[in-house]
Amino acid sequence: MTHIGILGAGRVGTNLAGKLSAAGHQVTLGTRNSEDTAARTAGLAPRIAFADQRTTARTADIVINATPGDSSLGRLADLRDELSGKILVDVSNATRDTADGLPGDLCYPGSSLAEKLQAVLPDTHVVKTLNTMLFMVMTAPEILATPPTAYLSGDDENAKKTVTGLLGDLGWKPERIEDLGDITTARATEAMILIVPHILRRHGFEPLAVSLAR
Repeated sequence: MTHIGILGAGRVGTNLAGKLSAAGHQVTLGTRNSEDTAARTAGLAPRIAFADQRTTARTADIVINATPGDSSLGRLADLRDELSGKILVDVSNATRDTADGLPGDLCYPGSSLAEKLQAVLPDTHVVKTLNTMLFMVMTAPEILATPPTAYLSGDDENAKKTVTGLLGDLGWKPERIEDLGDITTARATEAMILIVPHILRRHGFEPLAVSLAR
């Protein structure tokens, strides 16, 4: 059992929390208002704890960034001491939304949120994954007719092995996990998000992932 802290209690964070808790991990959801979040997610899982984001980052063994990508850098830079020496799993995409609320442009063209996080958190092992799909696929890859791909980017090999184990707990088979290399490869997967809004506008909000076919 690993103590996993999840920063962000929206659809992504709560979805991950429920599945990881069911897999036997100790999970803390970190939010700006833990009492309000606990009330909204009362039926999620009895074993999930709630705390402010600083406490969550400090006490967890592994931290998942599920905060809005356009504000993640500032939030997590403020947690540099709490995240020191830990694995940070970044599942967010830093984008600027269009008028309909869907992603339009990248916040960091020519770079990525993951790279920016690694630069401001030099003592943290940042691993990028699960950012090329809608939130429901993250914890149930089997719901898609075509097996999806979970990409990995990160500088530390041991950190990526640990995250690969967590992906297994979420239902991902080893052959569907693609290690792209160091953290700079995250700019490729973060750019993939730009195709998603066009698909959603045509087909509606149905489960999908941007995957590798071979």
